[in-house]
Amino acid sequence: MNPPNASWRKLDSVVVDIELTLNSIVQGVALVVLTEKVPEVFSWAAFLYTIAALCVILTFWLRSIIDTLTLIKWPLDWGHNFLYIGCAMCEVILFRQLSHPLRWFQLSVAYSVLVWLLYIRNMRLIHARVAESNSDAERALYTRARADQLLNIWLLVPLFFLFNVGCVVAIWIWWDLFVDQGGHIWMISWQLLSFMGYLTYVVWYFKRIAPLVLRSCQSEETELTDTNGSIH
Repeated sequence: MNPPNASWRKLDSVVVDIELTLNSIVQGVALVVLTEKVPEVFSWAAFLYTIAALCVILTFWLRSIIDTLTLIKWPLDWGHNFLYIGCAMCEVILFRQLSHPLRWFQLSVAYSVLVWLLYIRNMRLIHARVAESNSDAERALYTRARADQLLNIWLLVPLFFLFNVGCVVAIWIWWDLFVDQGGHIWMISWQLLSFMGYLTYVVWYFKRIAPLVLRSCQSEETELTDTNGSIH
């Protein structure tokens, strides 16, 4: 691999800015939709759905920040960004279903599939970053990132997917129990707890990789300085 140069690093910075802007905009749109729907459906059950929706926004936003800091470099990965937009669109539709339990869990299934595809797509970025890495600090960072992606691909997202599928099937079969009698409140309670647990995991994961991100950036700066010095 060719060593990084100033032009390449500048492009990396531009791509990171684009990624952060995109993430902020799409999650901002989702938040606006959520705040618009809250007054229309205010109740105890709707409160739980609203908090769950807020957890979705916070989790996706924080995950996108982590991806940007660890994986995003020049050139842009269009498939990755298209999946971001697809997830945001699914969030917007999901947040319009705060008072419709069946639709909420059906769209939660669709959302989990998109997130699943996003994690799978991220593996391509990780492989690219590993191939480009030139230091132990970078390799340590990408090894940790790969382990996290695989945990989500093989365990965490599948569990979320199966939970929502189970909720959809249960509502279809026992409509009276879960809709007419309000039993869906237990479903959204468990979903909310899972969201909060996953958000806690993401915060913990960020704290664990923060030193690795710093060391990786320092090693890149050192490598760029050494390269420029050898050129001069």
